[in-house]
Amino acid sequence: MACPHIPILRRGVAYESLDAIELTDLRGGGPVARISQANGGIIRKDLSRIGAGREALRRLSTRALLAVFREAGERFMNADLPLGEAAQSPQAYVESLCATSGLPHALIRRNMAKIHQVFTEMPAILRGLTRGLDFKLLDDGAGEQDGIALSYYPVTTALGVVLPSNSPGVNSLWLPAVALKIPVVIKPGREEPWTPFRIIQALIAAGCPAEAFSFYPTDHDGAAAVIKACGRVLLFGDAQTTAAYANNPAVQVHGPGFSKVLIGEDEIEDWPEYLDVLVDSIAANGGRSCINASTIVVPARGREIADALGRRLAGIGPRPAEDPGAALAGFANPGLAEAINAAIDAGLGTPGAEDVTARHRAGPRKVVFDHATYLLPTLVRCASFAHPLANREFLFPYAAVVEVPQARMLEQIGPSLVVSAITRDRAFIDQLIQCPLIERLNLGRVPTTQVQWDQPHEGNLFEFLYRRRAIQRAGV
Repeated sequence: MACPHIPILRRGVAYESLDAIELTDLRGGGPVARISQANGGIIRKDLSRIGAGREALRRLSTRALLAVFREAGERFMNADLPLGEAAQSPQAYVESLCATSGLPHALIRRNMAKIHQVFTEMPAILRGLTRGLDFKLLDDGAGEQDGIALSYYPVTTALGVVLPSNSPGVNSLWLPAVALKIPVVIKPGREEPWTPFRIIQALIAAGCPAEAFSFYPTDHDGAAAVIKACGRVLLFGDAQTTAAYANNPAVQVHGPGFSKVLIGEDEIEDWPEYLDVLVDSIAANGGRSCINASTIVVPARGREIADALGRRLAGIGPRPAEDPGAALAGFANPGLAEAINAAIDAGLGTPGAEDVTARHRAGPRKVVFDHATYLLPTLVRCASFAHPLANREFLFPYAAVVEVPQARMLEQIGPSLVVSAITRDRAFIDQLIQCPLIERLNLGRVPTTQVQWDQPHEGNLFEFLYRRRAIQRAGV
């Protein structure tokens, strides 16, 4: 089979650049695709005319767009879709993404199902983001609801999206922008152009205006051009990448989540009942999501909980990519795996931490299986939050167990994208609800990785893209 070409999309029009890179199979080294590269000049030129995409989306009602989304979801899951001059089947998509990202087929298919659900649940997602706004108000920009005059206007003509390569599921976060009639400008992750390109092709095939989509595989200079040219940007990356934009209101940063599970004093003696919740929170999706728990905070029983968790996690290992039970992803960049492994070992050299999983597995943490590099799940017990491994996040199933009195938990956890709190203590629940460090709060036996579609994941995309204005009418 010929190596496919992935083009640039310049406001929906495919463009083959003289500058291209080759994506290779991390397990075998053979070519998987040739992907055109956009330079900053092309991006800046194109984005000066991005307003046409906004006007094309405005011509469709929100309800018509939601029908497009339903059909696009089915096409994303089941149809052969354009990929350069050829077509890509769903199976070819799975195989290609597996080859360049290290994700096994089973995890890719679960992410496909998640993205499909975002397509089909878009009406509920929009209701959650807009807090029940009448869709006609989105179409007209102004109107009345419950006797209140309302008007909303977009603060940008396009949403820039700088994506990572860690998991296909992150693409679900920019999808509502299109339903909100804002064009998207996508800079894909180097090893993961497959998912955003397939989503775009599914939407175009279902009737969404092609000019609403720009797709720019590019380098750091091109990514900077996207960030500078778009009035609003979703930026995904590690702490170093996102730190420079932390105080930029035009950039919504999606960096490490530092998500956590807290067990209250009232539930700690029943901790064995919650092991499945803890394992799912740590290891779901290969531990590659910002909503995976990286710290388990308990008021007591830390030693027993760490040992039980370490035993469970040590049973997860690499399997063939096609194995339905595969739950661990290989690293596209073996050097990154080596750096993470070295960072953990360096932290273990500081007193007050133990790799509990090491008791229950034979051999080292970093292994090579089927020509791919893996890090085996790691559970560390830390004496306190002061330890450098107590509140860390890595690109594989990793977590620390830290014992902290319940009365001091919220002063020590730090900013947390998701907190799952297993407690029935009403006073503690009230403290959790009032805590400004928690972005998303799950109460009860809910893994950190469980998503409810009518709840914003991180930040509110509607409020990021639109602003409410005061409006009064007199004889109009």
